[in-house]
Amino acid sequence: MFQHYRSPWMNEELDMLRATARRFFENEVVPQADTWRKQHYIDKSVWRKAGELGLIGVSFPEEYGGHGGTYAHDVVIIEEQARVCDTSFGYVPGAFGAPTTLILTGTPEQIRRWLPPIVAGEKLLAFCATEPDAGTDIKMLRTTARREGDEYVINGSKMFITHGLRSDLAIVAARTGGPGAKGISLFMVEKDKAPGFKVNKVLEKMGQHGLDTCEVFLDDVRVPAANLLGGVEGNGFGKMMDSFVKERITIAVTAIASAERAIELTLDYVKQRKMFGQTLWDFQNTKFKLAECVSLARIGRVFIDNLIDRLVRGENSPSAEEAAMAKVWCSEQQWKIVDECLQLFGGYGYMQEYPISHFLMDARIQRLYGGSNEVLKDVIARKL
Repeated sequence: MFQHYRSPWMNEELDMLRATARRFFENEVVPQADTWRKQHYIDKSVWRKAGELGLIGVSFPEEYGGHGGTYAHDVVIIEEQARVCDTSFGYVPGAFGAPTTLILTGTPEQIRRWLPPIVAGEKLLAFCATEPDAGTDIKMLRTTARREGDEYVINGSKMFITHGLRSDLAIVAARTGGPGAKGISLFMVEKDKAPGFKVNKVLEKMGQHGLDTCEVFLDDVRVPAANLLGGVEGNGFGKMMDSFVKERITIAVTAIASAERAIELTLDYVKQRKMFGQTLWDFQNTKFKLAECVSLARIGRVFIDNLIDRLVRGENSPSAEEAAMAKVWCSEQQWKIVDECLQLFGGYGYMQEYPISHFLMDARIQRLYGGSNEVLKDVIARKL
């Protein structure tokens, strides 16, 4: 259906990467999908395989152990993951989001120390920012980091932490100063050296069942002063805000890629499903519904392609409000499109053996994480 449209940022190199990513997800991830969902995490051997194939750190600088690609390289992998309806392999948080924060915040020495094993798939990095009372309003976080000689002692709790259980490393946002944004710093916690880093439980979620999402307690976690990212207190909030621009565009990319795949699956289904002596596709209502879905998906695709192209070229980089627009609009359309598609599957769409049911369950969180859509509308409105 979408074969006649080719994103302007695509090229032959990205085509080859897409083929590699497709084989990886089809051969290494999809066959174990039910296992991942039941145990709520993906085996680390899959991360190592991804590292061997060069699918982690594709856009990170070579000087730090990355592969020197562009954001488009990440997008191709994200799109292929969406194609197989997988959220268990936490590519965006683990191979892109948290490491990006490390690159934006860390000193060159810190990045060279911690990034290479992440790119190799040998170590998994979590990002611990959200708290029970501080989600989108991250300035209100209460976790503290107190300097004691050559160490910092961290105390507090974190909520909804992706890879909280399976990660080897964790970037922790903590308050080193007074209230507000200027008092927040970021620390690298090496979990095998931090017995006070405790995972209370893996949370049961509505969707994304194969991705371990945890509640974390930090009980007198001691880290060397050298683990203060950037080597300067109080720079954490600004660095997180910088990373949010690309994170929100990435959520928009995931939304549109998932919506496009949902439409493809639905087209295949309705053209085969018999009802009242004809196929479901033969009904005018079916054609109209899918025409609306395709139109919405194409509008979203063109919008995010514009943002991706600008990021790749390094010219006229997307603003915070544009990233917010993309995240809000695309995640809203994803939910609408996938819901319409599931309706056309009828009762079968409600069965977990059909991918469309997972597309719907996994889509709901898109309007919440990365900044709730209601708050991001306020971000957009401030520039009006």
